[in-house]
Amino acid sequence: MTIVEAGNALRRRKISVSELARESLKRIARANAAINAFITVTEGAALARAAELDRDLARGLDRGPLHGIPVAHKDAFYTKGVRTTAGTKILTDFVPAEDAELVSRLCAAGTVMVGKTNLHELCHGITSDNPHYGAVRNPWDLNRIPGGSSGGSGAALAAGLVPLATGTDTGGSIRIPASYCGVVGLKPTYGRLSCRGVVPLAFTLDHVGPMTTTVRDAALAFQTTAPEHPDVAGLRIGVPANFFFDRLAPEVAASVRHAVQTVAGLKAQVDEVGLPDVDALNTAGRLIQLAEASAVWRPYRNRREDFGADVFALLLQGLLLPATDYIDAQRVRRMLAREFAAIWNSVDCLLAPATAIAAPQIGEMAVRVNGCEEDVRLASTRLTRPFNVLGWPALAMPCGVSESGLPVGLQIVAPPNREETLFRVGAALEDALGVNRPRRDV
Repeated sequence: MTIVEAGNALRRRKISVSELARESLKRIARANAAINAFITVTEGAALARAAELDRDLARGLDRGPLHGIPVAHKDAFYTKGVRTTAGTKILTDFVPAEDAELVSRLCAAGTVMVGKTNLHELCHGITSDNPHYGAVRNPWDLNRIPGGSSGGSGAALAAGLVPLATGTDTGGSIRIPASYCGVVGLKPTYGRLSCRGVVPLAFTLDHVGPMTTTVRDAALAFQTTAPEHPDVAGLRIGVPANFFFDRLAPEVAASVRHAVQTVAGLKAQVDEVGLPDVDALNTAGRLIQLAEASAVWRPYRNRREDFGADVFALLLQGLLLPATDYIDAQRVRRMLAREFAAIWNSVDCLLAPATAIAAPQIGEMAVRVNGCEEDVRLASTRLTRPFNVLGWPALAMPCGVSESGLPVGLQIVAPPNREETLFRVGAALEDALGVNRPRRDV
């Protein structure tokens, strides 16, 4: 059941908040052993909260479209009185005294937290193969990764355990699991949703945002509304002429090109647009993330045995970077940001693939893309990371299914603070493509 459907059912008194919460908890109990999406389940608190929200509705207090909606928070968000591990042994027993700002905001809107989702350790990776809390598995194929670092949130949505989850995104960590799990993920404009109370990874790249099963649900979670009958006629949509289509799995290229043709058929004005040096932007982003993540976790560098091997290796790389490299990367970032901003003179949004491949196998370190071997991490992040560096809003959504039955993800990108454009285009494509609810029960 989507957020929209659940809200309609609640207001017609066809279901109660308590029944929604119990159904979500029942699904988690049935499926979590298979997909390992949750580190912590908050059953008692969820049922008490649901009963309170039922009483509110009975006396006419409706908090809005998220009233009574079950939500799962990525276990990097502070949750008052509920442990927050960030997927690491370092924080195994950390119980925050307050909620993260986004958690508090969603609570005020009437959501019911049912638990905390599994993730790649420290949010510093894309597989969600966690050495401390176990690997998260993709509900579409349990031998494949859900993406990361918000893999537990993506898997929980794809399996129908919750209609709403939160994620963090430093190099693609909302959009990659959205792409691999066939759900919707929003990385808003940098700073538009506060990161206060979220375990940091890289301060100048970190974003937080909602993950849902439909574009309209993502709009509601962002506390706006996608148009009921979205019209994209005349909207200027750019398709990158370079980099984004250079090295893709054939199935990804075909599905994304079909989405481009579809939006053109809806009378949008579609044109190719040349982009500045995306490779340089990605290089700057990787250097900045390595340096900033190592600065955050430097106080714990002597506890090597408490980190997973892959994450500790990345932290060591960051510690070895000269300060001059970090400063130069930030200079390149500022220079390229000015160059990239010029594209908004000719287009209103961009359409591009979210990931170059469909979900790889758990444990797979490299994949072949058009006959060339590529590191799984780079194949997953090279199309998402540029928009963290730029701070532009980006929405990932499903646009097809591969021959092997795996989701293919599309990415829509807009100028800063134009999230409404993302929802307008995304909702129109969702209606036209008919792939808005591709989840699987486990």
